[in-house]
Amino acid sequence: RVKANDPDAMLQLGVRRYEVGDYDDAFAYAKKAADLGHAGAHFLQAIFYHEGQGVEKDEKKEVYHLEQAAIGGHPIARYNLCIEEEEKGKYDRAMKHLIYRRCSWA
Repeated sequence: RVKANDPDAMLQLGVRRYEVGDYDDAFAYAKKAADLGHAGAHFLQAIFYHEGQGVEKDEKKEVYHLEQAAIGGHPIARYNLCIEEEEKGKYDRAMKHLIYRRCSWA
């Protein structure tokens, strides 16, 4: 399914590579799936940029991928954006992320 550009398959393979510590391949598969719009793959890329695994740490890229994942409906990404905003003292924006997150569960 990876050869057919199935983003779910790419993400699964990326997660498997991540679990065994092959961060370069994991990032490559996650990037391909994210390029196809997969919210979970954007979330995984945010983790890579946060941890600096397979790539250099980059807060701007981390937040970008969290935003893309949140737009795609990923609730943990939305929560992580809330934490990011709170840490920056942007409490109004943090609260909006919590509200959006809560509404997406309704």
